[in-house]
Amino acid sequence: MDPAVIDILAPMLFAVILTLTVGGVILLKPISKKIGDLLEAMAEERKNPSLTTELHQLRGQLDTMSSRMALLEERQDFHEKLMEAPSRLPAIESGSGGAKAPQSE
Repeated sequence: MDPAVIDILAPMLFAVILTLTVGGVILLKPISKKIGDLLEAMAEERKNPSLTTELHQLRGQLDTMSSRMALLEERQDFHEKLMEAPSRLPAIESGSGGAKAPQSE
């Protein structure tokens, strides 16, 4: 190859490699950090399995509370509908047997 071509290609090749390296570091650093954090968490979980047991217990309690809350909401809705029901019924007149008392003149 001609030395003049090498003099032209070398800086361009250096610029391309530098750009790819910097871009790769910028793009891959957050991904590699997340993978490292995940691996650390997995190692910690293997060291301390009681955390997993405790987490399962908490999830079970949360499910129980969620079902109880749903039952309470259902009861509350029933109670509200029950309290609204008398307002929809026709008014009952007071007196004996619903008959009007004779008026004295």
